[in-house]
Amino acid sequence: MTPLKLLIIACLIAFTAGCATHSAKVDFDRNTDIETMHYKTFAWLTKGKIMAPAVDINPVMKQRVDNSIEQAFIAKGYQLVANAENADFTISYTVGSRDKIKVNSYPATYNTGFGWGRGYYGGRGYYGSMSMGTETSVRQYTEGKLAIDIYDVKTHQPVWHGWATKRLTSDDKEAPSAMLNDIVVKVVSQFN
Repeated sequence: MTPLKLLIIACLIAFTAGCATHSAKVDFDRNTDIETMHYKTFAWLTKGKIMAPAVDINPVMKQRVDNSIEQAFIAKGYQLVANAENADFTISYTVGSRDKIKVNSYPATYNTGFGWGRGYYGGRGYYGSMSMGTETSVRQYTEGKLAIDIYDVKTHQPVWHGWATKRLTSDDKEAPSAMLNDIVVKVVSQFN
């Protein structure tokens, strides 16, 4: 392959890996002892809707989450009812964020072309000194998490717990509604 083709392939791989690190990771856990196929109606578990709100929760963002979750369940064909005792299942959620730090350490020659750059063997040839330096990068970022819980009204048992975690970007912070709706739909789509 020509060096240009190698460069293009390397850029595509780096771009794909970069996109993957900023997508939401979605998963769920299910209580298999309770059948959910007959569910048609839902209500909020509590009047406040959120399970345990943080002291510093943004009330505007909370309203967005409330609405997004309601709309996602309605879009799946469930009907929202006011009285929880008349519903097939109830829902609640938790939301939060955490500052994280990621530290990477690579041999100094790692970035010079698959480790075969100048200095791979200490800059002295194959039999030269094997010591080489390292390059360390430190990145700080915020990871957000949303978890949605479903409870069976008849048995008062937890039925389903779905969650998503996502590294929040500056775009997510500037326009949170689109990102939030996308994540809620991904989480709720796991419930059936």
